[in-house]
Amino acid sequence: MFESSPSQLFWFLLGLVLMLAELVTPGFVIVFFGIGAWITALCMWIGIANSFDVQLLVFLSGSILSLVLFRKQGKKYFQGRVSGKLTDTQSMDDVRGERAMVIEDIQPNTSQGKVEFHGTSWDAEAEVVIKKGTTVEIVERMNLLLKVKPVQ
Repeated sequence: MFESSPSQLFWFLLGLVLMLAELVTPGFVIVFFGIGAWITALCMWIGIANSFDVQLLVFLSGSILSLVLFRKQGKKYFQGRVSGKLTDTQSMDDVRGERAMVIEDIQPNTSQGKVEFHGTSWDAEAEVVIKKGTTVEIVERMNLLLKVKPVQ
């Protein structure tokens, strides 16, 4: 009843690979398919899922059920800090005049500084030295770079 087989090892390793893949992909979805694979391996170990059809059914139902039941709660734990969210009428393209917090010193005319804006770290540049912890105003957005100036 509690014997190990190559199929169990396959499902266990598939679950591990899927969970590790979640670390490099956004969305918090793939981990639940890893959980489904581990549930399948456990069911095989217990002796419930012997045929491939049953294994596939356990995998899909376990994955989808865990996704539906736990994604919303789990996402709260793995979501970054959000300093402010955009409203439905706002766009990330129009950030002029918004405020951000400097998290790495900004040197003039270099893109080595960083600011936190809406919970995300952005590369930033300015015409003056701006120290960490300073509140800045966004002058312009150029792709992933924010031009900023200190708030007066």
